Amino acid sequence: MSDAAALPARRPGMRDLTAGPVLRTLVLFSLPTLGSNLLQSLNGTVNSIWVGRLIGEAALAATANANIVMFLVFSAVFGFGMAATVKMGQAFGAGEVDVARRTFGSAVGLCLVLAVIVATAGWVFAPPLLTLLGTPGESYALALDYLRIIFISIPGGMLTVMIAMGLRGAGDSRTPFLFMGLSVALDVILNPLLISGIGPFPQMGIAGSAASTAFAGYASLAALVGYVYAKDLPLRLRGAEIRYLIPRREELRYIVGKGLPMGAQMLLISSAGIVIIGLVNRYGIISAAAYGASLQLWTYLQMPAMAIGAGVSAMAAQAIGARLPERIDQISRAGILVNLAMTGSMAALLLLFDRPALVLFLGPDSPAVPLARHIQYLASWSFILFGVTIVLFGTMRAAGVVWVPLIALGVAMFPARLGFYYALEPWLGQDALWLCFPFGSAVSMLIAIWFYRRPGWRTQGRAISPERAAEECLTTADTAGRFKPEL
Repeated sequence: MSDAAALPARRPGMRDLTAGPVLRTLVLFSLPTLGSNLLQSLNGTVNSIWVGRLIGEAALAATANANIVMFLVFSAVFGFGMAATVKMGQAFGAGEVDVARRTFGSAVGLCLVLAVIVATAGWVFAPPLLTLLGTPGESYALALDYLRIIFISIPGGMLTVMIAMGLRGAGDSRTPFLFMGLSVALDVILNPLLISGIGPFPQMGIAGSAASTAFAGYASLAALVGYVYAKDLPLRLRGAEIRYLIPRREELRYIVGKGLPMGAQMLLISSAGIVIIGLVNRYGIISAAAYGASLQLWTYLQMPAMAIGAGVSAMAAQAIGARLPERIDQISRAGILVNLAMTGSMAALLLLFDRPALVLFLGPDSPAVPLARHIQYLASWSFILFGVTIVLFGTMRAAGVVWVPLIALGVAMFPARLGFYYALEPWLGQDALWLCFPFGSAVSMLIAIWFYRRPGWRTQGRAISPERAAEECLTTADTAGRFKPEL
């Protein structure tokens, strides 16, 4: 193991995770992350409910196709923001405010340029992209209208993400949470008004749902920027500091070098989601709508594992840096137990009350409801296995292990999932597609257990910062029904 000096100094006010009962510390540390992720996902869920109930199955299938595409777009630059967050945290901890601002400026400048390029390309190439996905004909026009407007929101959304990450790097998680709440509230209120044309609002159909998301995002961004400058928060740029928005080679080298592995993993996962949605589309609009509703529920099923995984990774990083090897296995065991309890309970509740939950999206008379329930019974329990994988990889990431999680997820997402589907589809039909999820989860879990039990990563690993460990753990999440990665 590396010695304690290898671990970056803990920021002022950062919680000591090397003392106290492991289980209690892990739960208390993970709950805020879980709460923030719940709020972020609530936005997409409520929007899907409005779209599904006010417009129908074709519209819900259209948003499922569009959200997978948008997750891929955000994943392309999200790793850079994560890397910048880590460096900003280290700079603030060392009292180097100007270094933190230069890093923040470079990250914002780089990601905004990329976001504008992607938004423009997305608008132009949205039709062939949806054709490539095999989007059902009934939802093609709806998906195109929705996706093009959502692409307009990308620069604002990316800037909001960068500011939120910057604030987190400075130790402020409360401000991003509050303005995320503002965005969610505006989007939830405006969605039905613009979809149905209530009162003075125009009737825009599915385009109204996308427009409300875009407006809420830009309005929340304007309020957030105003707040940052009004409160003179540490990452604000003034005067000559505005030049920091032009990325410098030193900052770019760090951001790109550290961000590419994280971004590569997210691109791997989101590209697997693209492949799956293309296979689902082959079975028609009912299957696509049922899968879209299922994705929304799966977003919540994986949240406990992601929050616990981030907590495990941060705690293990501190334990490794403090040379407490006996605490590492205790942290992993606690993480697995909490995941089994939380994810298992949520999966059981979902299966008990699956019909009322799915009816929220599809309506009581939708022919997609029985299929969506069938999908839940076949695949929902796989997130329990997924959680075990997240915890074990979270512990190993704390020791700087990067490639093993990436390779394991690549094997699970492509050869395992797709191999299972193509091998068994002639006998199982459409069920092969839903059963490939638990099969892939089982494969990744077995790889994680096998590597975790090997001594190499323990004896040769180098401790990384708790901030970086927790950030990297978020790159493992399945796309599910999310519009963009977790903050």
